[in-house]
Amino acid sequence: MQRRQFLKTGAATAAAALFAPSVLRAQGAPLKVGTYGGYFQESFEKYIYPDFTAATGIAVESIAEPTGEAWLVQLSQAARAGQAPADVSMMAQVARIKGARAGLWAPMDDSALKNLGNLPEHFVHRYEDGSFYGTGAVSWYITLVTNTESYPEAPTSWTALWDPANADKLGLMSLASNSFLLEITATTYFGGTDILKTDEGVLKVMEKLAEVKPNVRLWYRDEGQFQQALETGEIPMGQYYHDVTGLAASQGKPVRSVFPDEGAVLDSGSWVVSKASKLIDQSQVFIDYMAQPEIQAKLSRFVGTAPTVARELTDLTDAEFAAVASDKTPILPLSEIYVDRGDWIAQMWSEKITG
Repeated sequence: MQRRQFLKTGAATAAAALFAPSVLRAQGAPLKVGTYGGYFQESFEKYIYPDFTAATGIAVESIAEPTGEAWLVQLSQAARAGQAPADVSMMAQVARIKGARAGLWAPMDDSALKNLGNLPEHFVHRYEDGSFYGTGAVSWYITLVTNTESYPEAPTSWTALWDPANADKLGLMSLASNSFLLEITATTYFGGTDILKTDEGVLKVMEKLAEVKPNVRLWYRDEGQFQQALETGEIPMGQYYHDVTGLAASQGKPVRSVFPDEGAVLDSGSWVVSKASKLIDQSQVFIDYMAQPEIQAKLSRFVGTAPTVARELTDLTDAEFAAVASDKTPILPLSEIYVDRGDWIAQMWSEKITG
């Protein structure tokens, strides 16, 4: 989430009204809401929490989450002691799934969330028994990016990564679990991501992905390093975040972001509630508030995230929507495989792809 430091914010819009039961209004301890630190936290403190409190009477205490799965560990340890460092947390998908399998997230009353129907199925999270425990919070796209001076014509397919004409020109993310290159390769060459549901299929996809290695100049962890190399043309093609690339282009940098024909990767964070929270009702009000189309549109305008609700429900203009998202069917990460077989995939990835 360090990439959010590249985004800039504008003026806030008026909040939509949301009426909460009077019993929830401004009583007792504030609702503790955890988000990724830095830009994300600052943006929520500026554009979301004050209007939420004005609309509902529920005070919010902003919590900065550590990166990676450290926050999951903290929540789990605290829950065993009956404590909640945050009531509501924004969690990456692998951490969300691990927490769910450990029973860490409080079941909620989905009938109390009138805006739940705004969300697509992949943004409504349930336990195996059908009980509801979370929703998509924010989302963002990973796209095919190029330097416009090096590539006057934009590529339209992920197959450009394999093109021999692009030898030693690519910058790709260095981990299987954040690059989603397995999902990209499976969708581009194997008709979809179902092939990744078996070990044999994963290895077959890795064999195809390994063919891209002669074209890769940098397997990057430092996003800023790749962005600078992309802007200078030192590394003129690769995968990167659509919104950040668009911002750089708007500032005159010779870069572009393309949603490939096969689709771009749609990654996301989700809202969940600690089972140790004493503020379940208030948490439900917050999660329902965030599922409103007007709030998702506000996030798109001022935080740079793609809306988690259908475009037609929002009032985003074509230009505002294009700045953060696309109507093309996205490639959804298979987060479960990085939970079930994460160590094995990481080992094979190191041996066959980045090694």
